[in-house]
Amino acid sequence: MRRVLAALVVVVAVLSPSSPAWAHAQLLSSVPAAGAVLPASPGLVTLRFSEELNPSFTTVVVSDAAQRRVPAGQPVIAAATATVAVESPVADGAYTVAYRVVSKDGHTVQGSYPFTVGAAPPAVPPAQAVAGTGSGGVPAAVLAGVVVVGVLLVGLAAYFLLTARRRVGRVQGPGGV
Repeated sequence: MRRVLAALVVVVAVLSPSSPAWAHAQLLSSVPAAGAVLPASPGLVTLRFSEELNPSFTTVVVSDAAQRRVPAGQPVIAAATATVAVESPVADGAYTVAYRVVSKDGHTVQGSYPFTVGAAPPAVPPAQAVAGTGSGGVPAAVLAGVVVVGVLLVGLAAYFLLTARRRVGRVQGPGGV
C-alpha cells in the first residue's frame, strides 16, 4: 500500500504545476482605459502590467478604424509599465491599442482594446459584442481540462498499480515464493 501511495504522490507532483508556471503578465490598467471616450487625442498611451516587462520584447501599437498605425514612439519601459508617445494628434474616431509583451519570466501575453476620440460610437447590440482579446492568464476551460486529465491519469495509475500488485500476489502464492 505504501508503494501505491508513493506512486500517487509522484504522479500528482508531476501533474501539478507550481504557481509561477501559470504566471503571466496581466494588463492591470491603461490610459486611455479600454472603451474610454476621450474629448481630445491622447498624447500618451500607458499600459500597466502585473509583472515587470522585458524591454527588448515589448510592442505597443495604436491603430485607427481602418487598421492603419498611428505614428507613435517606441515603448518606454519602467518595470511593469509601458508608455508610448502619440507623435501627432489623431482625428475623432475609433482606435485600438494592441500590445504584445514578454514578462521577465519569459511568458508572452498579447491583447488589444478599443477607445474613441470624439463622439462615442453607436452602441453594439449584446449579441454582437465580443469579449476582450487579452490573454491575462489561463482560461478557465483550459485549467478545468488540465485538472480533469490529471485526475484521470492519477486514477489510471492507481488502478494499474493495484491490479499489478494483485497479480504479483497471485503468481507468488500465499507463501510469497
